[in-house]
Amino acid sequence: MKDIYNKKESNPKSALKKVSVATILITLGVVYGDIGTSPLYVMKAILADNGGIGKVSTDYVIGSLSLVFWTVMIMTTFKYVLIALKADNKGEGGIFSLYTLVRKRHRWLIVIAMIGGAALLADGMLTPAVTVTTAIEGLKGVKFFGESLITEQSQVIITTIIILSVLFFIQKFGTNSIGRLFGPVMAVWFTFLGVTGLFYVFQDFTILRALNPIYAIRILFSPENHSGIFILGSVFLATTGAEALYSDMGHVGAKNIYASWPYVCVCLVFNYLGQGVWILNNRNNAVLAATPEMNPFYSMLPKNILIFGIIISTLAAIIASQALISGSYTLVSEAIKLKILPRLKIIYPSNIKGQLYMPSVNNLMWVICVLIVFYFKTSSHMEAAYGLAITLTMLMTTMLLYQFMRLKKIKPIFAGFIVGFFGTIETIFFLSSLVKFTHGGYVTAIIALSILTIMFIWSYGGSIKSSETYQANAVSILSFKEQLHTLSNDDSIPYFATNLIALCKSHAPTKIKRDIMYSILDKRPKRAKVYWFVTVNVTDEPYTQKYTVETYDTDYIVNVQLYLGFRVDQKINVFMRQVVKDLMQDGTILRQPQKYTIIPDRQVGDFSFLIIKDELSPETELPQFEKFIVRARLSLERFTVAPDRWYGLEYADTSIEHVPLMLHSVKKRYSIYNHLKRVPVEETREMNVDSEIDDQENED
Repeated sequence: MKDIYNKKESNPKSALKKVSVATILITLGVVYGDIGTSPLYVMKAILADNGGIGKVSTDYVIGSLSLVFWTVMIMTTFKYVLIALKADNKGEGGIFSLYTLVRKRHRWLIVIAMIGGAALLADGMLTPAVTVTTAIEGLKGVKFFGESLITEQSQVIITTIIILSVLFFIQKFGTNSIGRLFGPVMAVWFTFLGVTGLFYVFQDFTILRALNPIYAIRILFSPENHSGIFILGSVFLATTGAEALYSDMGHVGAKNIYASWPYVCVCLVFNYLGQGVWILNNRNNAVLAATPEMNPFYSMLPKNILIFGIIISTLAAIIASQALISGSYTLVSEAIKLKILPRLKIIYPSNIKGQLYMPSVNNLMWVICVLIVFYFKTSSHMEAAYGLAITLTMLMTTMLLYQFMRLKKIKPIFAGFIVGFFGTIETIFFLSSLVKFTHGGYVTAIIALSILTIMFIWSYGGSIKSSETYQANAVSILSFKEQLHTLSNDDSIPYFATNLIALCKSHAPTKIKRDIMYSILDKRPKRAKVYWFVTVNVTDEPYTQKYTVETYDTDYIVNVQLYLGFRVDQKINVFMRQVVKDLMQDGTILRQPQKYTIIPDRQVGDFSFLIIKDELSPETELPQFEKFIVRARLSLERFTVAPDRWYGLEYADTSIEHVPLMLHSVKKRYSIYNHLKRVPVEETREMNVDSEIDDQENED
């Protein structure tokens, strides 16, 4: 094992962790899009639950507002802002970051993370359709210069699809320049919410009774509430953005959320209260009672600011959709690095670190959003499907939070009380949302279940392929030391490469797949000065870039274990150049001066990469279910990004060889939870790859 040198790890988003006016504006634009647009549809859904504005009483309105207020306070403020933000992984948040913190406690926690991640992705596909449709519905009947641009729901559908299509189309170009406008627009939006709400609150201060939780409890059992406890399914829509708030913590830092949430919360509460006053003042209006799809948010706006309200709400809906789309990219990227989802193509469309674009995810989300708009047609129908998935994600996050508190040595009684409190509330919300399952909730369930199925196949299939409980023809590197030494010095065979780098999936210090050694020695003798066997390990920390080496007392065989964080791009070409230079500097391997080169005094030789791909052999002997899972995973691999592109080797000299995969089960079985093995990183070197990127660009 080589000597260790350490440098302080850096987080590429650390510049945003300080609190300032600029970072708070960024936070408003990035974090609060989903929860910030909830006033567009929450009270509308609550009224619809009771038969419309003409069927509500004072107690019903006060009680409903009390439920909304305490839901926001308990679920968003208490659980996420005050508790969940403490469970950060080097500043990163979200269900997968939380999972990486606690996964060493129990293997089955991978299932919790997969369910929560799948549900969150499903919710992200539905949210853009709901928010944009609701915003555009506000244009119905509104006259611009004496003409109504939108008069029918079919026009709403077409306009919504056009906006969504443009939004998804521009993702490939990056949102850096557009993103600069997000913060100021959302600042105007929240201020608009607060001011319009206060305008009505000043007309009737008795609406402040809604802040008393007694009214919330009473309305759940009041005969004036026709939905009973299931009213919570609509009330929950007020806090659907809380999970996104936790997931986006890594983009802006917890301090900026602490600084900005009080203002956001106050503006939201005042707007809900203002809508309540307007409803009480207009509940006997026969015209409003007969108006289908009546939305109290738009209806309460004075005519002289209605157009501005529609424009700013549409912009807020677009920003909320953009935040969820980019958040979905990040979520999928994390799942890929954790080997929960297949490898998909990732593009970095701007010079902003952390901003990424995934074409396949983008296209899939666009298709699903368009289909949802076509299928449901109105926002009120979409609301039936909205919220079901996110309640499931919140429940899964609560379970992981309990493991986190136990990891931090918090007493079981206190941790159990906290988690039991939130878990009970979320279970009630989940059951309330299930009532709407047949009215549209099944759509969300189908999407989430489809994603979860892919996760299961990829994870379990990978565990079967790599598990130590199956005979996968592993061989010892030490058994071939002499042959590799002889081959390296055999002048009768031309050099295949100066550095032959074989990508492995072996955590054992001396073991590799037999197919790799067969390719080097038998299939075609591959002469090289140095044989590298490289394995990529994904660490629990987001931005780790370290490695260990084992040379077996040689200067021609190097086993490299790369330890990369789950948010680090696995660009092997870049990392290996750093490793080679480090080992040359300390004399572990000999320098490789090049006679023919455009780089002055180049001491690093050429590279050739070897990748082995599996094809299931007919001779495989596995139980039928496990054989089906492996075949399904291999089928998924056909739609994934090619391994050379994933590892940043598309412009490198790379050989991809296909070999038969023969698996034979043995008595001892491991489960799905073995597919993510925790690896120690104490004895590691840390890589500084910034300069290597520049060198690579010059050499390429």
